[in-house]
Amino acid sequence: MIRAVLLDVDGTLVDSNDAHAWAWVRAFAEHGIDVPFEGVRRLIGMGGDKLMPRVSRLSEDSDEGREVAERRRELFKQDYLPQLRPFRGAAELVEALKARGFTTVAASSAKKDELKRLLALARVHTLLDAQTSSDDAEESKPDPDIIAAALRQAGVAPGEAILIGDTPYDIEAARRAGVATIAFRCGGWNDHELTGAAAVFDGPWDLLAQLDEAPLVGRPHVSAKGES
Repeated sequence: MIRAVLLDVDGTLVDSNDAHAWAWVRAFAEHGIDVPFEGVRRLIGMGGDKLMPRVSRLSEDSDEGREVAERRRELFKQDYLPQLRPFRGAAELVEALKARGFTTVAASSAKKDELKRLLALARVHTLLDAQTSSDDAEESKPDPDIIAAALRQAGVAPGEAILIGDTPYDIEAARRAGVATIAFRCGGWNDHELTGAAAVFDGPWDLLAQLDEAPLVGRPHVSAKGES
C-alpha cells in the first residue's frame, strides 16, 4: 500500500523547464561557451553537476564551472523565476493527496533557496509534510540520493512510496531507489521517453481528475494524451 507521494517540482508542479534551459544557455554564453538550447533542454531534470559536462568542457567543481553554475542561479532567480507560473491543478492535487491520507514530500534537484521559492509559487509550501533538495544529497538525479532522502523524510520504505515527476531522470532515480513513478507530459517529454513509469498523465490537472483511478495502490494506468 502506498503511504507517501514524493513530488518533483520543476516541470511537474511549476512550468519552469524552459526557463532553466535558457538560464544555462545564457550563463554559458557569458563565459564564451556556445551551447544549443535544444541540447540543454533535453537534460533539464538531471543535476547541474551532470548537465554541465554533457554540454560543455566544464565540470562544476572547476573554477569556471562554479562561476557558470552561480551565474545560472542568478539569471534564473532574477530574470525567470518571477515570471513562472504553476501548472493548473498543482496545489489542488497536493491538497487532494493530503485529504486521502498520503504523506507528501518534495524531491527536487533544485538548491534549497530556489526550491523554497518554487514551492511558494506553486502554493504548496504549507501543504507538504517535508521537502528535500540537492543540498540533502551527495549525488543529483538520475542518481537515487534525492529520492532516498525523501523516503527518509517520509519515514517509509521504497515500496510504500511513489514519485510524481516529468523527466526520464526522475524515472531512473526512482527506479534505482526502488520507487515507482507517475510521469507527467507537461515537462516536455513524450510517452516513449517516459517509459518505465507506472502511469503517464498530461499534468497535475489530469491526474487530479482521475486520482481515484491512478496507480496509488499499484494498478497501472496510462491517461490518453490530451485528457483533462
